[in-house]
Amino acid sequence: MLSRPSVAARAVRCRVFSAVSEKPISGTWAPGPIAQSTTAVHAGVEPDEKTGAILTPVYMSTTFVQESVAKYQAKGFSYSRTRNPTVGAYEDKIAAMENGYGACAFSTGMAATTTVISAFMKSGDHCVISDCSYGGTNRSCREFFTPLGMEFTFVDFRDPAKVKAAMQPNTKMVFSETPANPVLSLVDLEAVSAIAKEHGAIHVCDSTFATPIILRPLDHGADITLQSLTKYYDGHNITVGGGLIAKTKELWEKIDWTRNVHGNIISPWVAFIQMQTAKTMELRVTRQSQTAQKIAEFLESHPKVTKVMYPGLKSFPQKELADKYHRNGLHGGMLWFDVVGGSPAGTKLMDTCQRPWSLCENLGATESIITACAVMTHANMLKEDREKVGISDGFIRISCGLEDPDDLIAALKKALDNL
Repeated sequence: MLSRPSVAARAVRCRVFSAVSEKPISGTWAPGPIAQSTTAVHAGVEPDEKTGAILTPVYMSTTFVQESVAKYQAKGFSYSRTRNPTVGAYEDKIAAMENGYGACAFSTGMAATTTVISAFMKSGDHCVISDCSYGGTNRSCREFFTPLGMEFTFVDFRDPAKVKAAMQPNTKMVFSETPANPVLSLVDLEAVSAIAKEHGAIHVCDSTFATPIILRPLDHGADITLQSLTKYYDGHNITVGGGLIAKTKELWEKIDWTRNVHGNIISPWVAFIQMQTAKTMELRVTRQSQTAQKIAEFLESHPKVTKVMYPGLKSFPQKELADKYHRNGLHGGMLWFDVVGGSPAGTKLMDTCQRPWSLCENLGATESIITACAVMTHANMLKEDREKVGISDGFIRISCGLEDPDDLIAALKKALDNL
C-alpha cells in the first residue's frame, strides 16, 4: 500500500500544478525602469510572433499588400519610402536611447541635417548656429539654404551671451553642436535652450561626438537631437546614416512628414545592421573614452606637443562644463592636438604615423583614425572660417578605437619623436 505524500511533497505538487495552470510570464518585462545598457540591447525589438526569432527581420520590401481599400494602411505600412517595419524598430531603439518621443532615421547624417532645417525654416527665417560644426553642416547653410532666402548667423556657442545677442525677431532655430567637431568646444545646453525658448525658436543639438551614453540633449532642454548614425551607432565603419530625435509628438510628425517628401529614409538593411551594432555602444564608448584619456595624458607629456584638447583633462578650458553635462565620468573618444613646427609638422606626423592608426575620414569606429580636418572633413568651410575657430592645415584630430592603447601610443610616440 502506497503511503500518503508528505505535506512538503504535496506543497511542491501544488506549486507545480499552479505554475502550469497560470499564464506564463516568460518573455514579459517586470515593471520598473531599466538601465541604458539594457535599453540599447532590447529597445524596439520583440521576438517575432510567428517564428520566435530574437532579432527583428530585414523587411526588404518596397510595398505592402493591403487587405482592402477601406483598410488601407491598417497594418501601418504601405510603401518603404514612408515607413518600413525594420526601420521603425530601429527608430524606436534610437528614441529610447536618446530619451525622446520619437526618432526618424535617414540615409546619411547630412540628410538628417538638411531635413531638420527644411522642416522648420523657410525663406526669410533666421538661424543662430555654431561657428564650429561639422563642415557639411556649415556648407549646407552657406551654399544651399542661404540662396533659398534663409539667414544664418555663425556664433561662438561657448558663450551663451553671444547666442542671445545674435537672436533676431525672425529667428526660428538655434543649432548647437556639443562637443563641437573638431575643436571639442562645449555648449551650456540649459542656458542655450532657455534662450531659444524665450525667443520662440527650436533648439537643435548635434550630439554625435557625445553619444547618448555621455549626453542626452533632450534631458537638458533641447527640442531635437541630431545624430550621425554613421559614427558611434554604427561604430564599425560599415554603414552610413543619420537620426533626428524629437522631444514631442508635434516635432516628430513634422520631421517624419518632411522626410517622406524628401525621400531620404534609411534603408532596411542598414537599419538592421545598426540595430545590432548599437547594442554594444556603451561598451565601446566606455573603452574609447578610457583610451582617449590615456592618450591625451601621454600627449600632454611629450615635448613635441604644444597643445592637447580633451574634455577629460584637467587642463581642458571648459572642464567644469564637461563634468556638469558628461555622464559617468566619460568624455568620449575624440581629441586633437598641435605639435612643434606648426602646420607642416602636423601634416608630416599624419603622413608618417603608422598602424594601428588609419589616415582617413570618419570617427567613432572600432578602428582608430587620424584625420587631417583641413583637407578632409572641414575642407568645405571657408579657409578664414576654419582658421578663426582654430582648424589649421596641420590640425590633428584623432578618433580612438578599440585597439590596445599602448599600441596606439607607441605609434604616436614614434611619429612624434621623428618630427
